[in-house]
Amino acid sequence: MSAKPSSPLRWGILGPGNIAKAFAGGVAHSKHGKLVAVATRDPGKPGLAEAFPGARILNGYEAMLNDADVDAIYIATPHPTHAQWAIRAAEAGKHVLVEKPIGLTAFEADAIFHAARKAGIFAGEAFMYRLHPQTRKLVDLIKSGAIGEVRMIKSSFGFAMPDFMPEHRLYANDLAGGGILDVGGYPVSMARLLAGAVIGKPFAEPGKVAGVAHLGQSGVDEWASAVLHFPGGIVAEVSCSVSVAQENVLRVLGTTGRVEVKDFWFASGKQGGTGRIEIIRHDGSTETVAVPERQWLYAFEADAVAEAIFAGKQEFASPGMSWADSLGNLRVLDKWRADAGLEYEIEKPARRINTLSGRPLRRSGSRIPKRQIPGLGKAASAVALGFEDFRSFSSVSILLDAYYEAGGNLFDTAYVYGAGKTEALYGDWHTNRGTREESVLIGKGAHSPLCYPDMIGKQLAQSLDRLQTGYVDVYFMHRDNLDVPVGEFVDAMDAEVKAGRIRGPFGGSNWTMARMDEAIAYAERTGKQKPGALSNNFSLAEMLEPIWAGCVTASTDDWKAWLKARRIPNFSWSSQGRGFFTDRAGRDKRDNEELVRVWYSETNFARRDRAVELARKLGKSPIHVALAYVLAQPFPSIPLIGPRTLGELDDSLLAFDIRLTPEQVSWLDNG
Repeated sequence: MSAKPSSPLRWGILGPGNIAKAFAGGVAHSKHGKLVAVATRDPGKPGLAEAFPGARILNGYEAMLNDADVDAIYIATPHPTHAQWAIRAAEAGKHVLVEKPIGLTAFEADAIFHAARKAGIFAGEAFMYRLHPQTRKLVDLIKSGAIGEVRMIKSSFGFAMPDFMPEHRLYANDLAGGGILDVGGYPVSMARLLAGAVIGKPFAEPGKVAGVAHLGQSGVDEWASAVLHFPGGIVAEVSCSVSVAQENVLRVLGTTGRVEVKDFWFASGKQGGTGRIEIIRHDGSTETVAVPERQWLYAFEADAVAEAIFAGKQEFASPGMSWADSLGNLRVLDKWRADAGLEYEIEKPARRINTLSGRPLRRSGSRIPKRQIPGLGKAASAVALGFEDFRSFSSVSILLDAYYEAGGNLFDTAYVYGAGKTEALYGDWHTNRGTREESVLIGKGAHSPLCYPDMIGKQLAQSLDRLQTGYVDVYFMHRDNLDVPVGEFVDAMDAEVKAGRIRGPFGGSNWTMARMDEAIAYAERTGKQKPGALSNNFSLAEMLEPIWAGCVTASTDDWKAWLKARRIPNFSWSSQGRGFFTDRAGRDKRDNEELVRVWYSETNFARRDRAVELARKLGKSPIHVALAYVLAQPFPSIPLIGPRTLGELDDSLLAFDIRLTPEQVSWLDNG
């Protein structure tokens, strides 16, 4: 941490716009802060010295990152650059407070928090109203039952711009304009805060979100509404706008009355004053709860940042926006935008040509080692990345970039993943980044119920079109169909090899040992290319019954002997037991149904216990030992991993710090 408890927190501001001026006023009236610098790309602009008295005007944002006299940076740049400069600031060792939204999506926010976690710095999202005493009072009233049991929350934040101005940031598509990201986060964050207060938590997450919006001529949302359904039956109606004036009253409806707060985000006023919370009861009585406050509105968040830093904390405490709170808020906005069909042009492949940090993709990473796979002409990373849960380029590119920069080049796709979306996203990514020839691409097709030989060529053609490439490096039939002679499947895949559309090994995913032997024997008799790869489940925990219909495990002793004898690489799915080796798994039957049904056995629990024991000795987690076990097999064993966040990716890579001996592998397996 760069600031000491005895010193004022020295602030710098990136971007000298109106919100920056409001925050500067807050710092000037704070207890612990001092504004020392403002960075701008136009240092000669008139009025900067008057707007930010006493602050040095720096030429360019990089100058702020390199300024040794700045402890914390308030990022007030346009929305699309929040993540870039927050990550760069974290890398420079600066604490960051980022104007809302902290990122365009929850994926961007997660990347910021990941950078902050690694750098050991504070990072927070600037919802100024959250730290104000009026908000605390409102939460206390809800908790006390002042209006009985809460049933509904209604809130809006909307205003009308004088005219449509395509160059104005609120209408500009390139600046992520519109209401949802600019002001929609306020009513959503308040609804989540109050729904959380009802159940005794810092915030609550809605189980359902349904959103709509009107997209104007520039493609941004000019007015929008959403409905959120929370645990306990609470329903929230939220709306926002940039071209429609709205009432802007927060209403919390309970069984004995309602609470109303006008413009709750201004609390008692930007420069202090008296806030008012109105309580209107069903019996006709009313009460005004006054919240007088002399402190300036933006001073509260400036002081909260300083106090967190001085206490060695990396995030706000409730009711400030903690990391989990910011992530949950953006997930709601993500769903709202998705329902409305709002994706900014700057989020699409043509415009998102650099990594989230604003830098070109780097190719020097070596955290993930590479290995030679039989039948493949180029080295492949020791783990393959699966990413079927992503639905947008802006989100998946964050993970793909990080994996690639860490040394990964093996990508797992399939015809059925995301109804083709996964393949399309990878095609956009490798085309955008120029990585295809140095990458190893896994394709899969002929999933049930369309598991027939003639589907292989048809689906592969569609896959290659989505993938924007002429070939896959490794190909698997995604399922087997025992009603079809195995030779017909071998013939179909061999034909694709000869056509150049499969350039490496092919084989079966979820195939039995007998079927693989039969396919190999057929190929040897007929002079066709032999199946040379397998993709079955393989893990330290043996799958007791299929996770999905048609799944096959290769974790049994006879399979291990077969793989060792054949030297056929197994691309192992669910290599970490789908959570069985995490702290969430135990012997409690209240755990999720899949864990109990698929993995719970005394043999597997004994293996888990040994993984826990070894992990303690190595200073790792059981899940790292479980992945290291798959990597340490005496046959080519390539685990497929499916992290959803950068933190999960980095955590998986810790398995490479472990080098298990054959004796340790045997002990983990059999004791």
